[in-house]
Formats: sequence, C-alpha cells, structure tokens
Amino acid sequence: MRVTTRLFGEIDIAEEKIIYFEHGMVGFPDMKRFTLIFDSEKQGVPTISWLQSMDEPDVAFPVMDPLLVCAEYNPSVDDELLKPLGEVAEDNLYVLVTVTVPKDIENMAINLKAPIVVNTDTLKASQIIVDDDLPVKYKIYEMLKAAKEKAGE
Repeated sequence: MRVTTRLFGEIDIAEEKIIYFEHGMVGFPDMKRFTLIFDSEKQGVPTISWLQSMDEPDVAFPVMDPLLVCAEYNPSVDDELLKPLGEVAEDNLYVLVTVTVPKDIENMAINLKAPIVVNTDTLKASQIIVDDDLPVKYKIYEMLKAAKEKAGE
C-alpha cells in the first residue's frame, strides 16, 4: 500500500504492518488504521516513533515506549478492555504512549494516563484510559537529553 504522508512523504506500507484500532484513537474515532514508523537503528534508546494514520495521511502521532523513560510504569488495565485485541500475553503485548512536543521543548511530556496497547500477533490495538492516578503530562525532556548524552549522540 502506497501512502503520501505529511511528515514522511510517499511511503510503502505492507498490509501486514497495519495496526487496527476498532474504536480509533481517543478523540479520533474515525481513524482506525495506523502503522508505526520508527528508526530501527535506535531500538532500546529512548526515541520517538510515529503512529501514522493510514486513513488520514496528514495525521501522525508521536509515540514512544514508556518503559524507556519510566521503568516503573505498570498501569492497571481491566482485562475486559483487552478482549477486542485477541489473546494477549506478556510476549505479544506492546505498549506505547503519546508524546506532546510543545514550543518549549523542555516541557516535552508523555501521557501515562492513556496508553496504546497493541497485540503484536493480531495487530489489533486500543488506546485505553486507565483508572490509575497517573499523569497526562509526565515530563521527559531531561531524561531524553541524558540518554542521548550517554549514547554519545
């Protein structure tokens, strides 16, 4: 599938790389098909990836693995909310959080309150608002800066 995107220009995405959100993303219920665009060379380093909409090429959400900047992140998720994703287990569950990048980059933050949960076997996903007392804006700039310096970039 060939898609023209605002951020990445024209890209080819294999059909088996499309992640399906039955209910769309929070605030974007009509956007149901996405793909994840990331720099494979920076795996394991706190870096931002993009959840690119396949339904609306102008929309891409910056996302990242929350464990790379918040090792203790373990939200409580009702099993009922995960049922639409298919059979989930620790080895097929991938969790992402959205990233907010404001004008003042030092206020860059991730949303720990509404994780995106992906079943990597079925490629079904859902953005879930958890009941836990977690911040919507967990600042990460200093952590990313320190990780980048440590990696020697």
